Amino acid sequence: MPRYAQLVMGPAGSGKSTYCSTMIQHCEALNRSVQVVNLDPAAEYFDYPVMADIRELIEVDDVMEDSSLRFGPNGGLVYCMEYFANNFDWLESCLGHTEDDYILFDCPGQIELYTHLPVMKYLVEQLQQWEFRVCGVFLVDSQFMVESFKFLSGVLAALSAMVSLEIPQCNIMTKMDLLSKKAKKEIEKFLDPDMYSMIEDSSSRLKSTKFKKLTDAICGLIDDYSMVRFLPFDRSDEESINIVLQHIDFSIQYGEDLEFKEPKENEEDKTDNFDDFFQDRSDEP
Repeated sequence: MPRYAQLVMGPAGSGKSTYCSTMIQHCEALNRSVQVVNLDPAAEYFDYPVMADIRELIEVDDVMEDSSLRFGPNGGLVYCMEYFANNFDWLESCLGHTEDDYILFDCPGQIELYTHLPVMKYLVEQLQQWEFRVCGVFLVDSQFMVESFKFLSGVLAALSAMVSLEIPQCNIMTKMDLLSKKAKKEIEKFLDPDMYSMIEDSSSRLKSTKFKKLTDAICGLIDDYSMVRFLPFDRSDEESINIVLQHIDFSIQYGEDLEFKEPKENEEDKTDNFDDFFQDRSDEP
């Protein structure tokens, strides 16, 4: 039986831990078992139990305090993730070998981990060797995406992670519940964007011909190949949460290998069913 994993990624402050917390609560309501693994060595607080915590292996603060290393926050985090990549046996022992696991991996927010460093790629390959079906979930703060140029920046970050990791990926606009009604209407055009009309709306701001041509080329690439689309995520709306979960489940084929189980009836229900059956038979001519 396969196992399932969401790799929850995105810039710092995009709502990764909040996403994990919301998904746990939603899946508990659906009677689904979901676990979380914290892979952020700089994390300080989360309001849900974790199956494994990378801080038990290594912490950013300890690395920064090591006088022989002399790392700052970003260098320290990269060092922690490279140390983690050399100690995947720790993660394997934490995960165990239970079939049908569904695990959310809460990842760090440093974008270089998904662009030019191979750490997350190594993690994906290792999870696949452990028979995990992995889906990338890239989060972007919707409050950041209300302008065309910022939206393009978010799209390129998502696209970079997608190309680097080579796994199915769902791109999510988080914190929709924090937007005003006016902002929600504005952001609807970014969920399934017409890139060419977006260029026309923003072309007046571009004074450089070179930058305009570059922007045209980027927008053309995104639009022609339909490579990046976003789903809205409103933690206060159960339907919004369910739609996101359904997209992810579909991408990793969750549920296709599950055995169908007949619902259990209690003895009282069985008696009522038999009584109804014999009553119907007695009414027949």
